Amino acid sequence: MATTKTNRKTKTVKAEAPATIATNKALMARRDAAVARGVASAAPIFAAHAENAELWDVEGNRYIDFAGGIAVLNTGHRHPKIVAAAKAQEDLYTHTSFQVVPYEPYVAVAERLNALAPGDFAKKTLLVTTGAEAVENAVKIARAYTKRPGVIAFSGGYHGRTLMTLGLTGKVSPYKKDVGPFPTDIFRAPFPDARNGVTVESALKALETLMLTDADPARIAAIIIEPVLGEGGYLPVPTEMMRALRAICDRHGILLIADEIQAGFARTGTWFAIEHTGVVPDLITVAKSLAGGYPLAGVVGRAEVMDALAPGGLGGTYGGNPVACAAALAAIDAIESEGLLARSTALGETFRARFADMGARVAPFRMWDIRGLGAMLAVEFVTDFDSAAPDAAFTKSVISHALRRGLILLGCGMHGNAVRIMVPLTASDAIIEEGLAIFEAALSDAIAAERPAAAE
Repeated sequence: MATTKTNRKTKTVKAEAPATIATNKALMARRDAAVARGVASAAPIFAAHAENAELWDVEGNRYIDFAGGIAVLNTGHRHPKIVAAAKAQEDLYTHTSFQVVPYEPYVAVAERLNALAPGDFAKKTLLVTTGAEAVENAVKIARAYTKRPGVIAFSGGYHGRTLMTLGLTGKVSPYKKDVGPFPTDIFRAPFPDARNGVTVESALKALETLMLTDADPARIAAIIIEPVLGEGGYLPVPTEMMRALRAICDRHGILLIADEIQAGFARTGTWFAIEHTGVVPDLITVAKSLAGGYPLAGVVGRAEVMDALAPGGLGGTYGGNPVACAAALAAIDAIESEGLLARSTALGETFRARFADMGARVAPFRMWDIRGLGAMLAVEFVTDFDSAAPDAAFTKSVISHALRRGLILLGCGMHGNAVRIMVPLTASDAIIEEGLAIFEAALSDAIAAERPAAAE
């Protein structure tokens, strides 16, 4: 067994000592030469191995992971039951294409999702590979069922990087820049954000105006919304808004699609974030933490809606990969058996209290908002409370200082001035405390870094 030495902790791993030592700098040079420029990486480090909520880079440096692979690792890196399930499946077969020779794991995942999704009605599921693919198929299914073309999405929403999903995504940079035109029959409504002057009442009024001027309800197949905005800033949809959308959809024969790709699978303290509102959607898109780090996504919905397309109208060569399906079944079991729904709620309370305390002590009048549901939380930074001007530079500074101290964070928000928390729900209390201590130190570092500029 080789020992990987770190400047923060020593960990023993099962690996042969490499003939040459890779460095982050050398690998970054290779990356820049070989990988398309449009694929960005938030941290200039390269992973060597990871365990639960910890990650080590190729130089042996240890990091606490509060990013979770962009909310993919609610069950942590390499959860032993998930890895074991995937390995067991690999010993049987890794691919047949469900459209050629079907297999039981796909059916089992569909059964579990149908049972977990809210709604007291028959459901069916389609499995695909990515979140964007799930959204694309949800729109396709909605159009086939309603025989209508239009889709209404919301400002700040993020639904993927494919051409259709970019049309739905409500943020230009960096996603939509230079790649239009986008598909037609997509309409944009304002997302309710009272702190920025958009109340539920004004958002609904704007939606009503949209339906009077551009988006004829008789031509709208679906309204798609994230119950908690992801890239848009971790803003939960107010219950009043979600209930109003359900009523509007029912009145006009429109399908309601909940994009749960980032918010699902215990992230908010429930299986699906929309459960906090009591509203039942017609279709739900899922991905990310569904399979504990393996690529799997899907659409779950009313059986009659899901059956709108004829055989052959849905599918994909790799959709519902058997190894990923085995991992998903184990991930769902882990969330249930380890009480991760309650753990998410408890973690959310811990983070809220600690952020409020350190904001008051370390960065007064800079931490404008602490928001989210369960452990799906964001902290928003501003220049001051009087102007409440978004401070993306300060946010980047906090993230950068945190990485130098050994904590991986990611930003979000329309102005890039929020830090989001996506820590694995399986992280120990000790790791959570260590990560929060680093966050506070990084906050102090960012404040101190501003002083020379202020003095000048």
